[in-house]
Amino acid sequence: MTPDPATLDLGPQTRILVRLAEGVSDARLADPTPCPDMAVRNLLGHLTGLAVAFRDAARKDLGVTTDTGPGTTVPDIGPGWREELTKVLGELAEAWRAPEAWTGMTRAGGFDLPGEAAGAVVADELVIHGWDLARATGQEYRPDPAALQVAYGLLSAAAEEADRDTGMFGPVVAVPADAPLLDRAVGLSGRHPGWPGPA
Repeated sequence: MTPDPATLDLGPQTRILVRLAEGVSDARLADPTPCPDMAVRNLLGHLTGLAVAFRDAARKDLGVTTDTGPGTTVPDIGPGWREELTKVLGELAEAWRAPEAWTGMTRAGGFDLPGEAAGAVVADELVIHGWDLARATGQEYRPDPAALQVAYGLLSAAAEEADRDTGMFGPVVAVPADAPLLDRAVGLSGRHPGWPGPA
């Protein structure tokens, strides 16, 4: 049973991402990831940007950070990116602990949506991009079980939409029904669970 997203604490999943980021060596920053056209450094930049955007969405602090679509520019990192990512992920988790973050309307990525839906979207982003980062850098990955359940629920609902080729997720990759939940979520996100990882 999928948990109510509004009861979700993003802290455990953001801490997992911080650990993964700490395990990324500078030599890996140019390596490919499961995200098309994104090297590790771009994925880390995307994670930093989405953490800021969804932190502000939770706070209903709407403006440039919540109005900018994710495909506007190729994200990148700068000096001190590890510290910056750790900081904004912590702020993200704290912002979504406020009950009012999950109610009313907000904005993220240039789209208006209910607070509860935005919380589910950011849980999915954190879980799937955590897998992306772990696979790209050869690290072990065990997402927070509650965040994974919420992400899987969102992805399952999205998979039922008629046109997956032009949506926010890529076409579904078929995964056996008895595969681990993470593999099934990864397949629903348009990724192949067997992505080969770093050379």
